Amino acid sequence: MTPPQADAAAAPDALARPVASTSPLLRGPVLVTGGAGFIGSHLCARLVREGAAVMAIDDLSTGDRANLAPLGNGRFSLTAHNVVERFDHACSAIFHLACPASPRAYQRAPIDTVKTAVFGTLHALENAEAHGARMLLASTSEVYGDPQVHPQREDYTGAVDPTGPRACYDEGKRCGETLATEFARQRGLDVRIARIFNTYGPRMQPDDGRVVSNFIMQALTGQPLTVYGDGSQTRSLCYVSDLIEGLLRLMDSALDASPVNLGNPQEITVLDLAERILRLTRSRSRIAFKPLPRDDPRRRRPDIARARTHLNWQPQVPLDEGLERTVHWFMRQVDADTELKLVPVQHSRAAANAPTASE
Repeated sequence: MTPPQADAAAAPDALARPVASTSPLLRGPVLVTGGAGFIGSHLCARLVREGAAVMAIDDLSTGDRANLAPLGNGRFSLTAHNVVERFDHACSAIFHLACPASPRAYQRAPIDTVKTAVFGTLHALENAEAHGARMLLASTSEVYGDPQVHPQREDYTGAVDPTGPRACYDEGKRCGETLATEFARQRGLDVRIARIFNTYGPRMQPDDGRVVSNFIMQALTGQPLTVYGDGSQTRSLCYVSDLIEGLLRLMDSALDASPVNLGNPQEITVLDLAERILRLTRSRSRIAFKPLPRDDPRRRRPDIARARTHLNWQPQVPLDEGLERTVHWFMRQVDADTELKLVPVQHSRAAANAPTASE
């Protein structure tokens, strides 16, 4: 099997829609907070390919300059800055992504996470207001908590524990949505809100504690794959290039500040995911079951009817294809001379949109 290119997610997607010449993304500089992170770096790369002038700011606490190394040209710049402190950049559009997003990162610094989610969002909104820019807030499916309604629609208010171990992130993002909504309602700011569900792909941090990166790293290094509970809890996994397309379409849309779910509506159990990764890597690792952590969501699945209707968007990359690209990237991070070989899989774009048994 021919390995994918060095960073397959950065390659132009044949199904991607070009940004219109009238878009705010091309009228002036675009500011991306958290631009050195996993999602932010892919977004910066796509914007540069579309012809935008991009300014990224990132305090590099969870981001990595190496993610942006291919963008060293006159249309891109990176400034080291913590969004908890005010900033002022003339721009026509802001993608506000800055915030620790993995459980391991935000639980390591919960107070700083709350400050980033709240004050960082406030400062991004103030920057947008000062320069007449449109702003997209990258919110999260974590605002739904451990949901009692499936799939989760945007009008579901969630079930969040305000004092639990995930509250610094969950409640911080909920407060961020409140701020964005009130800036739109009270001050007429042009705002978009994306609720991002589980996203995976190249440039994930190997030690970020997320399920995909955990399983791949454990499989490649011969460690047991850690499954919490009995593995029946579900996740819905969206490949990063699909998410970036959704973010661009939302920013470029005529929608108001009402939140929009962006994610893959196909559910997979955590145990099934572990077994797929073991097959894909041909790893000899075993599966180790451990007690379910407090507040760990039992089911996650977005209702993306709003995105389908208003953005003409839905995920296109099948899970096995996305996992294959991601595993290849992680293999290079672990050991360029690894002897692990991937199992060839059949890729079908149609498969990405096939209904699950619960649809």
